[in-house]
Order: sequence, then C-alpha cells, then structure tokens
Amino acid sequence: MKIGFYTSTFNDRPLEEVVDFAASAGFDAIEIDVGGHIKTPDRVEAAVALARSRNLFVSSITYFGNQLDADRDKRRELRARTADFARAIGEAGVPIFVIFPGRDDSAGEDANYDDFAEFANGLIGETQSSGLIFAIENWPGPRDNFIGTTPRGWQELFRRIEDRRFGLEFDPSHLIRIGVDPYRAMEAVKDRIAILHAKDTAIDKEALQAIGYHGKGWWQYKLPGFGLLDWPRLLRQARASGFDGTLSIEHEDAAYGWPGKDLSARKEGERLGLDYLKTVLNGL
Repeated sequence: MKIGFYTSTFNDRPLEEVVDFAASAGFDAIEIDVGGHIKTPDRVEAAVALARSRNLFVSSITYFGNQLDADRDKRRELRARTADFARAIGEAGVPIFVIFPGRDDSAGEDANYDDFAEFANGLIGETQSSGLIFAIENWPGPRDNFIGTTPRGWQELFRRIEDRRFGLEFDPSHLIRIGVDPYRAMEAVKDRIAILHAKDTAIDKEALQAIGYHGKGWWQYKLPGFGLLDWPRLLRQARASGFDGTLSIEHEDAAYGWPGKDLSARKEGERLGLDYLKTVLNGL
C-alpha cells in the first residue's frame, strides 16, 4: 500500500509548497483537493505534473459539492463542472475522482438515490476511454444526512450503479462517530473500496453521557493511531481482501494545528500519521 495525504489540510498554502513537503517527509502519494489547489479543470494537468515531478503518485482528486442540491440551477452547474473535471482528470491519468452525493431535502429517499445514480452512471459512460474510477467518501455531510454514507446506503447505490468503476473512499472515522462497526462495514464492501482515508475518531464518554448523541463536543477527529480504531486489524483486513491502494491521511486533528492554524503543527501531524501507518504496515 502507498501512504499519502489529502491536501485540504494545507489549502492555505500553494500546491508547490505542499508537494515539496510531501516529498521531503517521505510520502508516496498525494490526494489533491480541487477547491484548495486546482480550482478549474484546465489546471488539472499542471497540478498533476507538479506532484509527479516530485515523484509523488497522484492517488486521486477530490471535489466537494452537493450533487443533489435542491437548487436545480446550482445542481446543473456543479454537475457540468464535475463532468469537465472528470474528463480532465481522466486525461491526466489520475485513477480516482472523489465526489460527494449530498442530498435534496425536498425529495424522497428513493428519488435521491435514483437521481444520483443516473448522474453517476452517466459519468461512467462518458469516461470509458480513460477508465476513471469514481468514488464517494462516506462523510455524512454538514447535517449528517448525505445519502450513500452508511452500509445500507452503499447497497442502495451499488444496486443502482453496478459498474465496478464506482466505489468508495472508505473513511472509518465517520463510521465510528455514527455508531457503525467499521470492520463489519468494510467486509461487506471490500470489493468496492477504491481508496482508504486514514483518519481516526476519539470519543469522550463522560461528555457523551452528559449531553447525549445530539450534543456537541463528545467526539473529535484524530490522526490515525490517536483514536479508537484498531488500525492493524483494519489494514490486515483490507490487505486480506486484496486492497493494495493508497492510504490517504485526512488530517483534521485539532491537537495538531487543524483547521488552518500553526503550519508546523499541521506538518508534524502529517509526519506522525505517516510514521504510525508505516509501523503498522511493516508489522502486518
């Protein structure tokens, strides 16, 4: 497996600085955020070339946005840009494009799944020549209601999107905080995992007892190895299922400068994550 990180942690820094740090720190790969480091489809090729010039594998490019936005004009605009990015990413030879399904609160559950699946199937058809893989991260969204972010939601999508060029950026940290067993969840979708987000979650049991699930502050995202996840178990399970892709650290640990605070602390967090994951992989 390769180890990389998601560049969103450094969205306040130019991409050249970010890839220089990644290379000097010993990372194998990079996951580039569109909003922070690419902006427009015509800049994909240059961004990818910059990373490769530092001998970094570009594991994926990630584009935030609610593909089911209830505002139809915003939805059409986002989907058109998504299609443009898909073409540019495929042409650049990057294997994975990560997007987010979102949700339309004005529509029913089946309608949301049907609508997104129709869009995703269209993207798959339009990028046959490049073989680009589309993946969704299981981030539940700002209201914790995005579709396709739970084991049942994944099956709803896979039933509608049968092509194996559609899969998951599997992030166990989100599952921990919503009460889903990440190991059992991974086993059920092991043949659909395109990339793994290396992020953990810590839970303060006393705070949870005091304020309950609907309160705030009882859980925190952490760097891998600093939360509840058993990483040797998860990575052993991933390897046994045939996964040999990229572990992409998504650094959102407030103890190490996130979000957008002390730069040296953020870099130290990335290094700690890299060292920990290397140790785990070497021990498998």
